[in-house]
Amino acid sequence: MAKKSDALIHPTAIIGDDVVVAPDVSIGPYAVVLGPTVIDSGASIGAGALLGGPPEISTLPQHRGWAGEQGYCGLRIGRGVVIRERAVIHQGSIRETVVGDGTWILNSAYLAHDVQIGSEATISAGVSVGGHVSIGDRVNIGMNATIHQRRVVGAGAMIGMSTPLTRDVPPFSKVYGAPPRLHGANQVSMRRMGLSEAASEAVSAAYRSSPDAVAELLDGPYGAELSPYFAWWSARAELPIAFPASIATAHELA
Repeated sequence: MAKKSDALIHPTAIIGDDVVVAPDVSIGPYAVVLGPTVIDSGASIGAGALLGGPPEISTLPQHRGWAGEQGYCGLRIGRGVVIRERAVIHQGSIRETVVGDGTWILNSAYLAHDVQIGSEATISAGVSVGGHVSIGDRVNIGMNATIHQRRVVGAGAMIGMSTPLTRDVPPFSKVYGAPPRLHGANQVSMRRMGLSEAASEAVSAAYRSSPDAVAELLDGPYGAELSPYFAWWSARAELPIAFPASIATAHELA
């Protein structure tokens, strides 16, 4: 990594102390990046983006990062990340805010404190993501969707535009509407992520059946293959192993 002075930074950009970027990172006009922030190689930061601001938590002091004040958990931008114009990403309060390798954050999107996003995800224009949300690899979130704080969006899921998410979303699902509804499995995502045809069909069949069928996937013949994606579902103590109440199962939609 190189210090900020070695990167391709527009002269109107404001870069705070404790910001480290790779030499080939591009930061556009009037962008603001406050520390502690690390930006990995090949990342592109658009004009007017605001990165690394303090968490929006009323009990915490609002540190002035542009004046060198520090004290939070920071922001980490992965390799090849694209962050477009006017996007806002706050640093973490109890863990780093993270944008994984190859992810795209489109214009005017908002990521609150402690959000962690996996690799090769797409956060479309106007999306708002509340604090402490976890978003898996290759998730695609449509324009102007909103995600409530502390939710989990499983890997490979696709969220339709303007969808208000207040509950967790299972991996490889297609969810859209207001209130949100489950509309089957994202076959394209499962194929791109290397799941076998048999495991993909098992997921699709479970989503056409019932919440109990989803809960049983890990105990079935494809449990080892699906475990990296579904294990989190049973690990969240505050939720049952079932679809969220706000997301209808496939058989209810038939």
